[in-house]
Formats: sequence, structure tokens, C-alpha cells
Amino acid sequence: MIHFENVGLRYGMGPEILRDLTFDIPKKSFQFLTGPSGAGKTTLLRLLFLSLQPTRGLIRMFGRDITDIPRTELPLLRRRVGIIFQEFRLLDHLTTYENVALPLRVRGKDESSYKTDVLELLKWVGLGERINVLPPVLSGGEKQRAAIARALIDRPEILLADEPTANVDPPMARRLLNLFLELNRLGTAVVIATHDLTLMDQVDARRMILSEGHLDIHD
Repeated sequence: MIHFENVGLRYGMGPEILRDLTFDIPKKSFQFLTGPSGAGKTTLLRLLFLSLQPTRGLIRMFGRDITDIPRTELPLLRRRVGIIFQEFRLLDHLTTYENVALPLRVRGKDESSYKTDVLELLKWVGLGERINVLPPVLSGGEKQRAAIARALIDRPEILLADEPTANVDPPMARRLLNLFLELNRLGTAVVIATHDLTLMDQVDARRMILSEGHLDIHD
């Protein structure tokens, strides 16, 4: 589904942050992306989300070389990739329901075409009774689940999560992990960027370890 070959990335004339990354993300796979703070995990997620371009190397997404994809087509391709940001990025003046529905609303879709999907998704992440609540009232775990629902509303083929358990307690971290595992069982590929060893030890999954710009993979 995604193929990186000798990918490198630098900002301006500075040193390479990522060097010679070669790996695949198969369909319906589950993996952790880990490494010390500052290793480049978020940068690699941005490459996977096509919000950054590499300075060298080959990236193929869904069978296409990204350098051959017109800029006008990138938004369509990104809809196949869901992303959960570490800082949630929920809009405080919108309810939980409105935040989750926002990606569809901004594209001009009629509410009647997505309302049932949004409500079912919120119920699935355990927010069925919080649909009319504004984000400042939500707990950290509830905000994270709202962010997960928003990332899933387009039914992406791959989900990227940046430190999804960083702001929650251990019981909520386990609950979030179970959501990701269930999503994976339903057919979505999952990449979780984390430095939480306790979280990773709960699942026998592939580990992609970033260190000093290089990537080691442990299946």
C-alpha cells in the first residue's frame, strides 16, 4: 500500500533528519513507530500523510509514485489516509458531533448523507452521549476519541496516530489501544507513533524504530 525506498529528508541546507528509509506499510497491517524524542517520528508521519515531500528517494502510495501526482489530486489521495494529531486539533466552538462531521461538511456534503455515519461512529468510540458537548468540557481521553472518530469519518485505508496515549491515564490508554486493534481487525492499516513501552508490550506487533535518522524494523 505504501512503499519508501532510500527516502531522505532535510529542511533547507541543514543536515538530513531522515536518512535512507526503506520500508513497506502493507494493507491491513498494524505497527508501532517508536524512538527517542526528536528522532523524527512526527516528520515521518507527515511524509506518510503527504504533507511533506522528501528531498530524495522514492515514495509510492497506493501504487503511484508521489512525484507523478498533480497537486490538485493530493487532497483526494489524503482522504485515504486518516491522521490523529497529538494536540487533537478540535475546534472549541463546535460540538463533538460537528467536529467529527467537519471534514464532510467543508466539502459541501448534505448532512442527511452523513448524519447516521457520524452518530454510529461516535457511539463506536464511546461518545454516543457526548455528541452535543463542546471540547473544553471533554476530558483528555474523550478529546482523543473524538479526534479518532474525525480521522475515521472518511473511512481511510490507513490510520496514522501521533502519540495517541500521551495525554491520558493507563486505563484510557488501554481503551484507545483496543479501539485501534478493533479498527485494524475491520481492515484498516494502523501506524501508532509512540514512546510508550507499556503500550507496545501489550501487542505482538511490528516495531519501526527511528534513531538518529535511521529506521530499524523488528517484525
